[in-house]
Amino acid sequence: MSKTISFLNLSLKKILTGSDSILDQARIRLIYYGLLLAFLGLAAVIPNVYSRHAEMQTNISILLLITLLFLFKYFTWKPDFEAVSHILLVVGTLLVTTVVFVVFQDVNIIVIQLVILIILFGYYMLGMRAGTIYSLVNLAIMLFYMVGVDSNHLMSQIRPEKLDSYTITVVVFFNFILIMFIQGHFYGAFLKNIKQLKDFADSEKQLNEKLGHAMHRSEKSSQVQSEFLSTMSHEIRTPLNAVIGMSNLLLMESPRPDQKENLEILRFSAGNLLTLVNDVLDFNKIESGKITFENIKFNLDELMQNICGGQMMKAEEKGLTFQLHVDSYLKTRYLIGDPTRLSQIIFNLVSNAIKFTTRGTVKVSVSCIEDRHNEGTIKFSIRDSGIGIAEDKVAAIFEPFTQESITTTRQFGGTGLGLSIVKRLLDLQGGTIHVTSEIGVGSEFSVIMEFPVSTDMVTPEEKIKKLAIPDSSRAHSNNNGGAFQISGLQVLIAEDNAVNVMLMKKLFSKWDITPVIAENGERAVELLQYGNFDVILMDLQMPVLDGLEATKIIRRMPDPKKANIPIIALTASALFDIKDKVYNSGMNDYVSKPFKPNELLEKILGLVGVS
Repeated sequence: MSKTISFLNLSLKKILTGSDSILDQARIRLIYYGLLLAFLGLAAVIPNVYSRHAEMQTNISILLLITLLFLFKYFTWKPDFEAVSHILLVVGTLLVTTVVFVVFQDVNIIVIQLVILIILFGYYMLGMRAGTIYSLVNLAIMLFYMVGVDSNHLMSQIRPEKLDSYTITVVVFFNFILIMFIQGHFYGAFLKNIKQLKDFADSEKQLNEKLGHAMHRSEKSSQVQSEFLSTMSHEIRTPLNAVIGMSNLLLMESPRPDQKENLEILRFSAGNLLTLVNDVLDFNKIESGKITFENIKFNLDELMQNICGGQMMKAEEKGLTFQLHVDSYLKTRYLIGDPTRLSQIIFNLVSNAIKFTTRGTVKVSVSCIEDRHNEGTIKFSIRDSGIGIAEDKVAAIFEPFTQESITTTRQFGGTGLGLSIVKRLLDLQGGTIHVTSEIGVGSEFSVIMEFPVSTDMVTPEEKIKKLAIPDSSRAHSNNNGGAFQISGLQVLIAEDNAVNVMLMKKLFSKWDITPVIAENGERAVELLQYGNFDVILMDLQMPVLDGLEATKIIRRMPDPKKANIPIIALTASALFDIKDKVYNSGMNDYVSKPFKPNELLEKILGLVGVS
């Protein structure tokens, strides 16, 4: 132990500290009081041996007295009990050797007491290993003399000194006091340590009980929070569905320029609100540890084209140059991973680059920086010529609800969750993100992820087929071209919200479809029993019978055609396991509210067998 203590210190209180363990405190006290006791014993012996002209005993006693004084002063200045213990044990071993072979030439009671003191002191002060070594050395000294030296009288040329009764009495008395002190001191420390351990165990038990209660409350609170967010999400998404849906319908009716501008503002604002809701829900899902990742095959070039397609239009609206480059290696290969979460990462980064850039260029590049045949390391680079980020703010932008500054938040808006979601999604998938930025010049976000690479190759025919997304012109095509005529579809919509019903009717009227409406799941089952439909759009949260239970009943119908009818879930719910619940109930697909008309149309056409 290293303590800063005045050289003039003689107090034990300044040596002991609250940070010392009970055992270390006992060791410090033992050396402090043991040196004082030994000093007193020698002080009582020296006048007697000097008066008897016992020269060797006198010299050894004086030398020991000086050594003890030096060690006492050193220990009160530098209280290193291990170093002082080693010195004392070495001095004791030399003393035993000297008195056995030179001074007394005998193994008497004083020698035996010294060896016992060394054994006790060694084990208590320095532990098993050092205590055993010092004990064996001193026992060997006595054994060597008793077996070898004593029988051959090897030291007969030196005349041994005798002990008088006074010296024996004083030395034996002080040695016994030291032995009692060592035993009593460490026994007390042992009992105190046992009591402390018991108190600690009791305290730990109480803490564990409190921790258990706290964890239970935390889990309950987390569950309540998740349910609250899910409910709020449903309640917010439902009117948002109507706002965005009606905006889309009105924009499809060739409005006047001034009306179109107002509708675009309305749709843009509703879209921003939806983004905020989605960010909060995604962050909550990640933080609660309930997020799962898919492992499916996808083409990265196709995915990047889909992600950047809409972003490119936003960039052009701001007068920015948007560039996307995917290296040729990735265009012909399939990766295995979660394209949805990857899209979320790249979309956030590209969206931020456009949002914080007022003029210049946004460049997105994707390259394979390491190809290990069955695994590839992919680098995504998103570079902009925007406002830039201060060096001391780079780490903070990945913290939740944080942007570079209040000015940035006021000027550009947002929750500050986008980059936090990106960072956490990357951490969960073993990816990394690096930022280089300069104020007023721009920023570059570099993402590195590893993906298994499929042995399948992308053919030109597959690429053309996947990029051919159904649109409104295709929906209205006739049977002459071999495509299904959308106007001939029989659609059953199970929806209890009057506004959403009105919206769906208006939307389907654009596709020349008159849907049949069921106000709850029970009514949807009844209508299907007595009618023929090509597809069902099923809301999940409805009175009487919800969409999940209604789907399970439909799947058990005796008529195979009705039992296997395509069912698409329409949900505003944000429960973590909603996707699993939808598929486990027997539904074929789902669309989240608010939905995009083209997205819904694409899923309908895909399920009813449009080629």
